[in-house]
Amino acid sequence: MKSKLIKGLKEVQSKYDAFFIDLWGVVHNGINLHPEAIEVLKNLNNLKKRYVLISNAPRPSKSVKKYLLNLNMDEVFLKNIFTSGEAALQSLKKNIYGEKFCHLGPKRDYDLFYEFKKNMSSLEDCNFILCTGLFDNEQSLDFYRVLLEKYTSLKMICTNPDLIVHRGSKKEFCAGSVASVFEQLGGKVIYFGKPYKEIYNFCLKKNEKVLAIGDNIRTDIIGANNMKFDSLFITNGIHRDDFLNSTVEKYDKILEKYKANTNYYQNKLSW
Repeated sequence: MKSKLIKGLKEVQSKYDAFFIDLWGVVHNGINLHPEAIEVLKNLNNLKKRYVLISNAPRPSKSVKKYLLNLNMDEVFLKNIFTSGEAALQSLKKNIYGEKFCHLGPKRDYDLFYEFKKNMSSLEDCNFILCTGLFDNEQSLDFYRVLLEKYTSLKMICTNPDLIVHRGSKKEFCAGSVASVFEQLGGKVIYFGKPYKEIYNFCLKKNEKVLAIGDNIRTDIIGANNMKFDSLFITNGIHRDDFLNSTVEKYDKILEKYKANTNYYQNKLSW
């Protein structure tokens, strides 16, 4: 399928009942909101179109709402937020992986397991590993390779399948990179978030025609493909270096490399 370059979402919005819109890389860059994307949300609101801000953030949805408010996002745009952390939390509450867990990730993610923080334990004593990212003071993947090599009999719960993210212009590893290291060592990982179907099923209404919008081929676009949603790919995000000065032919060839396809693409989300 050939992808179509569009100038703005208004060209195609009338075909869809709902829009599943990625946050980081599409609506903001970790530091600032993208004004053109906010204009899109404003227009969708005016048209009474349903949209869900769906994010591979390893934190509860309410925490991401607070984060967006701190970026000065208007609360009117924040009616529907759903995160990979929220999807994981629904599962963790059922204790299906055991009670004791070892947390791998920064302290800012503690709000994910605040309700059962008393169950946090060490690698030696835990039933499973809960990975939300990298420790604040350990950003080398080699550290996690050494740390985890003796614990591959444990299951790892990964609350963010993304490998990297750009915070402004700086590249940072995400939980998915640690999970990938664990799998290379022979460990088993259970993922929550895009591209896995469960996160979409939390957000989907019956008989809706959905357009998924995102900047990550591995998660946003392949997730849309898995769900048979149409998709709009934002090229100036995670894959920005691949798509510099991209022609339609080059664009489709890059997608073929990932065994993915999209309906539309644009440099940044705009109306």
